Amino acid sequence: MQDTPIGTLYLVSTPIGNLEDITLRALRILKEVDLIAAEDTRQTRRLLTHYDIHTPLTSYFEGSSATKCNKLIAQMKTGETIALVSDAGTPLISDPGYPLLRGCIDAGIPIVPIPGASAVSTAASVSGLPLHTFAFEGFLSPKSGKRKRQLSGRIDDERTLIFFESPHRIRRFLEDVLEVMGNRQVVITRELTKRFEEIFRGNVNEALQKFRETEPRGEFTIVIAGSRRKNDS
Repeated sequence: MQDTPIGTLYLVSTPIGNLEDITLRALRILKEVDLIAAEDTRQTRRLLTHYDIHTPLTSYFEGSSATKCNKLIAQMKTGETIALVSDAGTPLISDPGYPLLRGCIDAGIPIVPIPGASAVSTAASVSGLPLHTFAFEGFLSPKSGKRKRQLSGRIDDERTLIFFESPHRIRRFLEDVLEVMGNRQVVITRELTKRFEEIFRGNVNEALQKFRETEPRGEFTIVIAGSRRKNDS
């Protein structure tokens, strides 16, 4: 008796804002797979409805249990194909999915990346800061003390640094950057590709002034100039 062909996990990148920013391949995969595992099914359903895609959805988020992860892997072992998507952008980039990915690797399940939008590369490309080498740091600790220690470890890093931050912590994040790293050049983006897209360029002091005058809204991608200590010595 022939064994049932093993399934596949597709890591499908979705738009970070503008629904037109999705590839033809991603749309085809989302239509063809047996199941879509989504960080937020409500968010993903909006995308699927826009493109008239009726593939079944299941939730898979940061707090999903090991049981849910194992269930998805078991389904792929029987031949099902599953697309993993986050709320926006490329899966696993500061988004859920790592346990499922590792489980598929360990189980020998094929994994296929479907590239597309990413807030990291989008913000970096428009920043105007050097990108021959850069470091993506994601979200630092929400606690100021630990965050300062994390920033201290990057003081001498000459690479452009990229961070994510939430609206209710952006001011405190910038205050810590100013204290630890000094008044560096910074590019702060929000609502990229959306109607109210905003790109701020200036130094950290100017950014703090802006957010003291204007209530921060939306999720932020922050690009900070690397150290120039060695160049200035």
